[in-house]
Amino acid sequence: MIKKDQSTVKRALTAVLLAASLLLLGFPGFSQTYKRVQGTLSDQNGDAVVGASVRLVSPIDSVQTSTGAGGLFSFNNIKGTQFTLTVTSLGYDTLRQVHAFKPGDNELALPLMLSESSLLLAEVAVTGVAPITVKEDTLEYATKDLRLREGALVEDALKKLDGVEVDKDGNVTAQGETVTRARINGKDFFGGDIKAAIQNLPAEIVEKIQIVDDYGDMANVTGNRTGDPERVLNLEIAPERNTGDFGNFRVGGGTQDRYQMTGSYGKFKDGIQLSVLANLNNVNANLFDFNTRSGGARRMRGGGSFGRGFGGGGWNRNGLTNTGSIGVNYRQDFSEKLTMYGEYSFGHTDNTMQRNEFEETTLAEGTTYKTSNSNNGSIGNDHRLSWNVEYKPDDRNYIKLSPNFSFRQNQANNFSLSSNSRDVQLINDMTNREISHSYAPTYGVSGLYNRRLNDNGRNVFVNFALNTASTEQDQERIINSLPYVSDAAALDSVYQQHLVDLQNKNLNGGATVSYIEPMGQYGRLEVNYDFNFASYDNDRNARAYDRDGAVIDNPEYNNNRVYDYTFYTHRGTLTYRHEKDKWNYSLGIAAQPNLLRGSGDIDGNAVAINRSGFNWMPVARLEYEVSRTKRFNVNYSGRASEPGFTQLQPFTDYSNANAPVTGNPNLAAEFTHELRLNYRNFNIGEGTSFFVGLMGSLAEDKIVTNRTTSIDDSIGLVQAIEYLNTNGFYNTRGFYNFAKPFADRAYTLSFNGMIAYNNNVSYTTAGMPGGEAGTFATERNIARNWVLSQGVSFRYNPKETIEISPGVRYTYNTTRNTVSSGNNRDVSTWAVTLNGSVNFTPTWILGADFEKTSNNGYSSSVGANPMIINTYVEKQFLRGRNGAIRFQAFDLLNEQIDISRNVIDNTITDSRSNRLARYFMLTLSYRFSNFAGGRMGTDGSGRGGGPYGGGDGMRVRF
Repeated sequence: MIKKDQSTVKRALTAVLLAASLLLLGFPGFSQTYKRVQGTLSDQNGDAVVGASVRLVSPIDSVQTSTGAGGLFSFNNIKGTQFTLTVTSLGYDTLRQVHAFKPGDNELALPLMLSESSLLLAEVAVTGVAPITVKEDTLEYATKDLRLREGALVEDALKKLDGVEVDKDGNVTAQGETVTRARINGKDFFGGDIKAAIQNLPAEIVEKIQIVDDYGDMANVTGNRTGDPERVLNLEIAPERNTGDFGNFRVGGGTQDRYQMTGSYGKFKDGIQLSVLANLNNVNANLFDFNTRSGGARRMRGGGSFGRGFGGGGWNRNGLTNTGSIGVNYRQDFSEKLTMYGEYSFGHTDNTMQRNEFEETTLAEGTTYKTSNSNNGSIGNDHRLSWNVEYKPDDRNYIKLSPNFSFRQNQANNFSLSSNSRDVQLINDMTNREISHSYAPTYGVSGLYNRRLNDNGRNVFVNFALNTASTEQDQERIINSLPYVSDAAALDSVYQQHLVDLQNKNLNGGATVSYIEPMGQYGRLEVNYDFNFASYDNDRNARAYDRDGAVIDNPEYNNNRVYDYTFYTHRGTLTYRHEKDKWNYSLGIAAQPNLLRGSGDIDGNAVAINRSGFNWMPVARLEYEVSRTKRFNVNYSGRASEPGFTQLQPFTDYSNANAPVTGNPNLAAEFTHELRLNYRNFNIGEGTSFFVGLMGSLAEDKIVTNRTTSIDDSIGLVQAIEYLNTNGFYNTRGFYNFAKPFADRAYTLSFNGMIAYNNNVSYTTAGMPGGEAGTFATERNIARNWVLSQGVSFRYNPKETIEISPGVRYTYNTTRNTVSSGNNRDVSTWAVTLNGSVNFTPTWILGADFEKTSNNGYSSSVGANPMIINTYVEKQFLRGRNGAIRFQAFDLLNEQIDISRNVIDNTITDSRSNRLARYFMLTLSYRFSNFAGGRMGTDGSGRGGGPYGGGDGMRVRF
């Protein structure tokens, strides 16, 4: 099958490349002559101005760049003969000049000078906070004035940025949205693995931190942005740090047999970037998130969802984990035309976790409760390989090709004890043991080609992707149910052993063709066609046995079922984009038909599915630049999503007889409308920053559950699940962040809050389907879920060697169900934190983290109010303080746990999981950092590159 899939990939790639070649041959214009503008930018004192924005506009050009080292900038392939240059930089007056090429000249050199702003000069000369530049889809933070301790990592720098939060597990949010991908100088780092980047790269090498709303390579190349953006972290390396190497090494041992060995090495030289990471520990410190997939050359949309259910290991810090990881990231610029970059990562994890759950389901005939305790274990091996080739044969053509491969092997052994009741009546107790083995290879390729056709901005863009994945899994599930009759007399327990073999295969892909025609000086018209498909091949073989090993005489438990289906989407879009001065907007219309087609063999009976849909949707995007530090934007997007295999399967899965699941082959695809609004403001004079955002989504034909509850005398409480389409499902979320510095940025006060509303729709049925007429009734339930959060934090950071950050956050979560207004529970949480570190001598550091959490409203089996205290003392030594020995204590009171609430449909689940608790560790660290500008840290100044000196490092390094 692998050879067949490889052949399919090869044929598809050959066809696309052949089409691209024919496209090249069919377009004239290779002999055009272009012009070049280059220059230097300095201030009144003759000093170079680095990082200034330079924009060139002519009747047929509109390009922008930033000044680099020495204040240099350049524009290639200029078509107009007369143009306007606009130069802006914080602290300087805006410079606008008109220039023209002389007849016969194709190159123009321009020395430019900026004048310091008399209004802003005294206010811009501040330190201790990152100046923010608001660009079209980018927030850019300068890092030169951040007060960072020697050895700080990128994660430590992120924690000091207004509107950016890093939680105790290393997850990053910016302006209320999750950051999902990391890049260095615009290229994916370890496939975009954000935690590998922020927890291993030294902050000293980074000149700018950018938070980018990325719409994919097509938008980056053509400028036309549609769909949902992905929030990306891009780290711009300082020019003087592009030649040199750095390394961090650490070894430690502690109580409870804890150990940790970590090493990283990076080398930047002459267009080459090499990074090597390795880790071996039993302190829950993973290096890589294997759920992150390389961005590639095409982002799949609609029916192109890839590898549903085939995901690999991730960054779950719950439980206890032994891990070993190693990875290599490499990039080389072979010439101005050819760049290659990619990575290989391997990780081994061995995780054990204990979890308590309290589940409450609101039904028309009452409320059911489920209390469960589980012990889960898993052992996994992950491989990930991604590569990218970018080729620019000339100024008109751009080609990118991105192959990728991953492999996941996993063994799981899970055991749970649960008790089910309805209202106050105990229905049954149940033990459930599940053992599974799975193998999941995935591989694919994506590519793009862009061609500028003429001098007026006419453009053709083509991309494609083809991916395949397969999963082989064998499951053994043993269920022992002890039911109770109404007089509370226990019956004999019911034993069932289910053996299930699964073979699931997925082939998906898509292609896009885009043509852009200029419309006057400021407008562009785009015609776009996008095609996606996702094909699933599922084979399920099930057998059930009783306590004596005999086959249970029930055809629902013993079967062999084959089911295949494919989801297709076509989207045609016509969009007009206008960009002039401060206004940038796109308006258009899109039509998207979709088709869901499948067939199968269910217990010897042929089944078929053939469902189609059609959606019209507007294309709308508006950006308004109020000023260079204030920007407002609105974006609408729409997407279709296919049902999953479990939702479509035309049979009932009885592998858990107490929770049978019946699919619905008549399901239609969901379609989701989404609207986003954002406003960003940074006051240069006062240093304040303000971000506010609002997002809302509305789903048509939302796939929801219909939960039917009944009591079976032989096995107890039965909750059967079916699926159907409905409307009325929507959610909204708002976010804000305000930060105000004082006393030359020695103090910073921040406020941030969030409010979210989820209108969850589901159905409940009293009785079992198939009964006599009138014996059961279905009722629609709406679970109205509100989540509110408000936080206040204060940072005292007068210099690099002192930082104290207290904070408090309140969160409130409430749900109201329409079918039963009397069974609603609200939960709230107060969290008080205090983080800090101080050098009480030049080489001795004391640091501590404190967090007290008060949880209210959770069930007694889940609720807890932990107080977590971490502390360390560190001695630095060697020249430049490159060596360190640290004694650290983690969770001094031994109260570390994780508590959460999840609301889905008409079910509220409160859970409590164990985490790595109290231990003590002694570690020895060594770092070095050598760059062309000199070795950092040798005089005790600047920012080092080690993993041990970050101001708030306790959480991320244990």
